Amino acid sequence: MQPAYQILKTTFGYNEFRHNQADIIQSLLDGQDAFTLMPTGGGKSLCYQIPALVRDGVGVVISPLIALMQDQVNALRQLGIQTAFLNSTLDQASQQQIEQSLLDGALDLIYIAPERLMTERMLSLLDQTRVALFAIDEAHCVSQWGHDFRKEYQQLSILHERYPNVPRIALTATADRRTRAEIITQLNLQQATVFLNSFDRPNIHYAVSEGQNAKEQLWRFIQREHPQDAGIIYCLSRKKTESIARWLAGKGRLALPYHAGLPSEVRQRHQERFLREEGVIIVATIAFGMGIDKPDVRFVAHLNLPKSIEAYYQETGRAGRDGEPANAWMAYGLQDVITLRQMMQEGDANEQFKRIALQKLEAMLGLCELISCRRQALLAYFDETLAAPCGNCDNCTRPPQTWDGSVAAQKALSTVYRTNQRFGVNYIIDVLVGKDDERIRKNRHDQISTYGIGDEHTGVEWRSIFRQLIAQGYLSVDVDGYGALKLTEKCRPLLRGEQRLELRKMARPEKIKKEKRAQKQQELRTIDTPLFEALRALRLSLAQEQGVPPYVIFHDTTLAEMARTRPATPDAMRYISGVGEQKLKHYGRQFLQEIAKYPLPELLDNHLSDTINETLALHQQGKDAEAIAQQRGLKPATIYVHLAEAVAAGCLSARDALPLDDAQYAEIVNAIELLGTEEDGSLKSLYEALDEQYDYGVLRCLLAGCQINP
Repeated sequence: MQPAYQILKTTFGYNEFRHNQADIIQSLLDGQDAFTLMPTGGGKSLCYQIPALVRDGVGVVISPLIALMQDQVNALRQLGIQTAFLNSTLDQASQQQIEQSLLDGALDLIYIAPERLMTERMLSLLDQTRVALFAIDEAHCVSQWGHDFRKEYQQLSILHERYPNVPRIALTATADRRTRAEIITQLNLQQATVFLNSFDRPNIHYAVSEGQNAKEQLWRFIQREHPQDAGIIYCLSRKKTESIARWLAGKGRLALPYHAGLPSEVRQRHQERFLREEGVIIVATIAFGMGIDKPDVRFVAHLNLPKSIEAYYQETGRAGRDGEPANAWMAYGLQDVITLRQMMQEGDANEQFKRIALQKLEAMLGLCELISCRRQALLAYFDETLAAPCGNCDNCTRPPQTWDGSVAAQKALSTVYRTNQRFGVNYIIDVLVGKDDERIRKNRHDQISTYGIGDEHTGVEWRSIFRQLIAQGYLSVDVDGYGALKLTEKCRPLLRGEQRLELRKMARPEKIKKEKRAQKQQELRTIDTPLFEALRALRLSLAQEQGVPPYVIFHDTTLAEMARTRPATPDAMRYISGVGEQKLKHYGRQFLQEIAKYPLPELLDNHLSDTINETLALHQQGKDAEAIAQQRGLKPATIYVHLAEAVAAGCLSARDALPLDDAQYAEIVNAIELLGTEEDGSLKSLYEALDEQYDYGVLRCLLAGCQINP
């Protein structure tokens, strides 16, 4: 493994492996097959890239992501790795050149789409090539039950038959138990070592909002949480992606649509802008996103309900790949439930497929209606247990209120029954609230006992009630009956009054909290922000010169570490995570020159904690303890503790730290000397001796000054 560790450090710029990376790499180096499940952003690619560099021959990566191969290859070339791709975007001359490089043994890695790999021409080329390993990326595409099924993946078992001595690794971020079993069977990986990492993405905050006025809710969410950030918004239809993108553009955001109906050159252009520009929002169908390696996507929003938890997990996992805080937000409403159930029933798939798809939808609905921790339920779906509530989902941070909806449910179900189970939601609600309507009168439903019996609830509240009744299986939607509601067997005990039903209360819109924006850059001190922005500007300039996404040069997390530590020499920069030898060689001088323009002020060149230095940086700007406390969302007493520690460390004089005139300063110092407080450190006696007119924090600072200058 020593060569693998050396490559990790010198080529990729990391000091240690994460998750099961070391064990996976060792397995491949030993010539064994591996099946790996690792969360998005967990470092799956290193698991095959490093062993491909250590083993003799070329690593063959099978990827369904033709549109992204160029960026993947560019990123590896930045590291000095000889990489190429073969797909339909290349002209004949380029293809022949790459094929010759393959035969000459001049490549470390080659990316190939499964359709091309399965051609006899490509297999014949590989027969003449020394292959280090096969990496089957996005392996969940093999599953007919999955959300990204590609039939070509099911033919990849030929690799084991044709190249029995070449190790294979199948990788995915998303697979439940059924999908995992199918991947192993279809790819003939029964002898492979299985590596299951945690599915948890603790940096992602999960939230589901009720779908009333979803567009306005989305805009409030973006304005509150991500006014300048890059993000992805998923919609169910192509038409909606375009209308939402136009709407956001009209509000001043750079938003671009993406769906399979757009010309390929438009899709490519929009994808490149999303990857290479800052703050772009892509509004897409599920045709977008798999394999997107952009690390700083700060949010993923759904304006329609995904068909399964796997799809939801895969799509939300595209946020926060850099490990920094990110949001997964979804608007979910009654129409989502009805539409998806209709789609499931109307499809031409066989009954087994429909049954499994419906089970997956039921699990997704359950996640939406949940009143407990969403992360615990999400992980449980993948057979993983989270011992305690996460504290980072909407149900944890704003626990939903519930109410006894038994009587309301009985009224709703009775009305469905008394109208002969022939009508949709809107009509049933009109009957419940006693609407004066010609259609109701014509059907004589103004004569039934439940007419007007539900006027204690508004129409919006009734829609919430019906959504929950459908989601929980008390009502079904009849596709052939144009969306008519039908009673299910499950509703009988509820109608008879034999069971109670707890329903969610409708949530009020969340107020904007200013401190949430500050939290997202908590790792970056105020004093480091100008340098961080300067480094990002330099990175963008270099990226534009080379025609690559900025994160291919350095991730934001690497730039943030540069801003915090301010390396002054190439040797010091080697210790920054994400700086390997090739990047140090190519970019080290330019980034060191930029860092040198922002020397750390003498006051902050100390060994105190980041939070104390954050206070000192604001103090240096002329702010007093009250102003600093307000800006940082802390108590003034805490700020005085910071100032006292800075005084004790000799970074700051007590006189400069405190808003005292000469008489006040002298009064406190005299009291300290008279009481001998500098010896025993007792603040209470000093506080009382001064008639309780000075804050404890002020006294603490002065006492610290007296103790270092007795």
